Amino acid sequence: MTRSDTAFVPGRALARLLYEEAVRPILAEEHPGMPHAAALLGAGSEVLGFDTARSTDHDWGPRLLLFLTPQDVTAHGARLHRVLAERLPKHVRGWPTHFRQVDERVGHLEPTDGPVEHRVLVLDPGSWSTGHLGFDATSAEPTVRDWLAVPQQRLAEITEGEVFHDGLSTLTTVRARLAWYPDQVWRYLVACQWQRISQEEAFVGRCAEAGDDLGSAVVAGRLVRDLMRLSLLLERRYAPYGKWLGSAFGQLAVAEALTPSLRGALAATEYHRREKHLCDAYSTVATLHNETGLTSPPATTCRPYHGRPYQVLFAERFANATAETVTDPQLRTLPRIGNVDQWADSTDLLGAQELGRAVVDALP
Repeated sequence: MTRSDTAFVPGRALARLLYEEAVRPILAEEHPGMPHAAALLGAGSEVLGFDTARSTDHDWGPRLLLFLTPQDVTAHGARLHRVLAERLPKHVRGWPTHFRQVDERVGHLEPTDGPVEHRVLVLDPGSWSTGHLGFDATSAEPTVRDWLAVPQQRLAEITEGEVFHDGLSTLTTVRARLAWYPDQVWRYLVACQWQRISQEEAFVGRCAEAGDDLGSAVVAGRLVRDLMRLSLLLERRYAPYGKWLGSAFGQLAVAEALTPSLRGALAATEYHRREKHLCDAYSTVATLHNETGLTSPPATTCRPYHGRPYQVLFAERFANATAETVTDPQLRTLPRIGNVDQWADSTDLLGAQELGRAVVDALP
């Protein structure tokens, strides 16, 4: 349960305090001079900076990843875990360091008088990277297939977390390597995201014309989500999974101009107002696209859908223009389905990653 009697401290700050005030001194005493890295990476709202007091009810608290060389993990990892259990403070800024394991996934903070069941995980960077991403980002640049198979949430969990010390220099290298997609992969993903929009933009009007206003609203909601994800792509920010999509979008430079149109499209109860707000949103994102310089600038205004009265952007113009700039021979042969985030929607990130790898491996 949320500890309402304890002042909330953002998880990133709590992890830094745990490292600086407890873990680092213990490590210096037990293994002076041993190279290591310490960071808050991986799953958890606090890694992305989105945690609130509500987050404290499970799997949240003073915790971090402690990285050693593979040789040092083998030689010292198990003992170091036990030493930390005995010597870590029972609390950091009023928050227990003891996690009572409720099941194999969930832990709750609780005080303890005995050894601390802590979450200072002792790992080597290569093994952790392989388990988290499906490839070892410490040893080489990701391949095109690696980039397409890994969910953006996973990439955000490494690049947006916080590193407190990097005596191995490995985390710095990995985070630089994963900071953003290679240019050709980025262009392919932008083309695929515009393709998604082009496939459904006329359905808002067609559903309404057929008397299906609920269907029109549902399609509009899907388009709003796709426009948000496209905006993140264009501003070069990894999109987190659904729970934090709006929070991440709200931090974009385009959010202030785009949000009223997106809200209007979602709130509209009459088709023509829904269409007007969507067209305004299309124009804003199309302008953002043109400002990137990815392609020669297509027109950003809506027009009738062929002989039908629905107003659309004809987003395939942006998809086609961007696809024409993809020169990588491997990417040019792929269908415009994009990466795992663009055709699968799951909060089971490991399952999505495994599915992504299976699908990508089946591509030509």
